[in-house]
Order: sequence, then structure tokens, then C-alpha cells
Amino acid sequence: MKRTERLHALSEMLRRNGSRGCSADRLAREFDVSVRTVKRDLAALERSGAPLWSRPGPGGGYGLAVGASLPPVSLSPAQAVALLAAVSAAPDAPYADLASAGIQKILDVLDPRTRARADELAGRVWVNAPPSSSRAIRSALEEAMAEQRVIRLRYTAADGTTTTRDVEPVLFASTNGQWYLVGWCQLRNVMRWFTVSRIERASVTKAACNGHTLQEVGEPPANARPVHARGE
Repeated sequence: MKRTERLHALSEMLRRNGSRGCSADRLAREFDVSVRTVKRDLAALERSGAPLWSRPGPGGGYGLAVGASLPPVSLSPAQAVALLAAVSAAPDAPYADLASAGIQKILDVLDPRTRARADELAGRVWVNAPPSSSRAIRSALEEAMAEQRVIRLRYTAADGTTTTRDVEPVLFASTNGQWYLVGWCQLRNVMRWFTVSRIERASVTKAACNGHTLQEVGEPPANARPVHARGE
């Protein structure tokens, strides 16, 4: 499990345990890491703004402050199913697994009547999504983008040429049913579009990106837009 995924899962476990909290030893066993790693992760969550509390001594541990969980959410059954359908139809989309977890969190706090109606309506929506690419590769790409770290790719181009190259990720883009990683290729010293399905191997390096911007990618297609525009 990548660190970004573990941080999300860690916060979810603390949320589910409510006021009982969890000891560092239990969290370490749950995620198969050392207690030292868990404490570093907890510190990272706290720096990101998560309202953590800690209780020392026997029976102590860590938890999320009261009110940190989602309050009751007002969604119609159709709105809830729309979220489910969108994620189910796009398993290759960046952060799709985290989106699924987020939607589940929303469903968990719907009132029972709305949840039952959403469950019934969801059974009337079928999705025939294409097989998704390697989870390990997608996790590496997502981590590199979120942390702005250089990623090392083994990539086979359309002409069959296979190369290993270091790439500074700038954005994810979807067009004509394909997902692309767009980034600065250190091998060619140019901005390149890499088809995600052609990436055979990916590993996040410790090197930080050099700050290449969206403007360097060039003008987007006329019908392209961010998944969420600031201020909207």
C-alpha cells in the first residue's frame, strides 16, 4: 500500500473507531508497518489539518476529534447513484479507489430510507467498464503526482520501442477513452504524453520535480476542462 493510500485508510480507521481510539501498536499491525512509521503517518495527518487527539498511558491511543466525521448528508437517491455510476464507469481514472472510498463514506451517513432507495436504484444501473490497468502502476502514478516526485517509467511506445525514462508528472488527461500521464521527460528534455496503458512499470523516486507548469503543456483541446474549476 502506497503512503497516500495508507494515510487515507488510517484516517478512515480512526473515524470508524470513534471515541475509543486506536493504539499505535494496533495501527501498526493493521497496516503491516512499524510503530515508528505509524507515528510519522499520524504526524503527517495532523499537519494536513486532521483533528487528531492522543491519550497517553494504558488504554490510550489516537483518534479523531468529535465532529471530525461527516455529518448527515442530504443527497437524493439519484444523486447517490450518479456518484456510484461515475466511479464504476471509470476504474482507470486517477484516484478512482479513493473516490470509491469517499462515496462509501457518504453512503454510510445517508438516512436509512434514502440509503435503501439508493441501493434499489443502483441495481438498475449496469456498467460494463473495460479492464483497468495495473493497480501498482496507477498507485505509483497517483503518488508521484500528489507528492510531485519524479517517476521512473518503463514505457513501450506505439512503434514498439521500449525505454526507461524519468518523468516529472504535470497532469493526468483523458481523451478518446484513454488516460495519459503528461509530464516533463528528462530523457528527451521535452513535455510528453504517456499512454497509461503502455506503461509497463512505474516507481516513485526520491527526487522532487523541478516545477514544470500546466502552461508548458500547451493549449488544451477546446472541449477539455479540469474535473473541478476553482471558485465553482
